[in-house]
Amino acid sequence: MQVNVSARHGTLQPGDQDLIEEKAIKLRRLYDRINAIEVTIDLKQLDKPVVEIKVSAEHAEDSIARAEASNVLAALDNAIPKVEQQLRKLKARKTGNRTAAHKHVETADAGEEE
Repeated sequence: MQVNVSARHGTLQPGDQDLIEEKAIKLRRLYDRINAIEVTIDLKQLDKPVVEIKVSAEHAEDSIARAEASNVLAALDNAIPKVEQQLRKLKARKTGNRTAAHKHVETADAGEEE
């Protein structure tokens, strides 16, 4: 799995890139088929940096989350729950459809309707 961290319109502070990679790698615990994670930090407005997380998984569309806050780490902490929710939903769609069977469907008795 690849984790790419990039910054636009500036550079990250020392140590931030390693911390961002550590937090991004933890997304793997939610969905095993993640191929790559791209984290882009836009520092155009220094008072409100924007963090965008793009997660690519096998046989699924990319999950993208975006957040802004007063600093980079706060924006990252706001974006991670958004992408986590998307990954949980993706996993539920991929695994949940096979578990439901027709035997759980309730039938109405004909005698009760009269």
